[in-house]
Amino acid sequence: MLMHQGIGLDRFNEITRARAIHALFECCGNVTWAAKLADSRPYADSDALLAKADIELLALSQDDLDRALEVVVHEHVSGGNVTVLAQITRARLTTMLGPSEGYPDY
Repeated sequence: MLMHQGIGLDRFNEITRARAIHALFECCGNVTWAAKLADSRPYADSDALLAKADIELLALSQDDLDRALEVVVHEHVSGGNVTVLAQITRARLTTMLGPSEGYPDY
């Protein structure tokens, strides 16, 4: 389960860099990737965030990719590669953002 669920894109764009990196790390398991995405804020829409996420995943070294897969995959995945990591990451980013306006704070 992600700690940062349904925060919405607007809130994601406005939270501190440290909190954004933490939220993104939960999605991929790579600090460099998370920092690059956090530093590229604000995003106009979720598609822009997902596109940047894919671009930065492709830039990961094989060692970084292997470590990220170890963090986000809790069961053996055949053919663990950037495509598998991208699918997992996109699903987690979508969960992190939730609806466009995010869930209300209680």
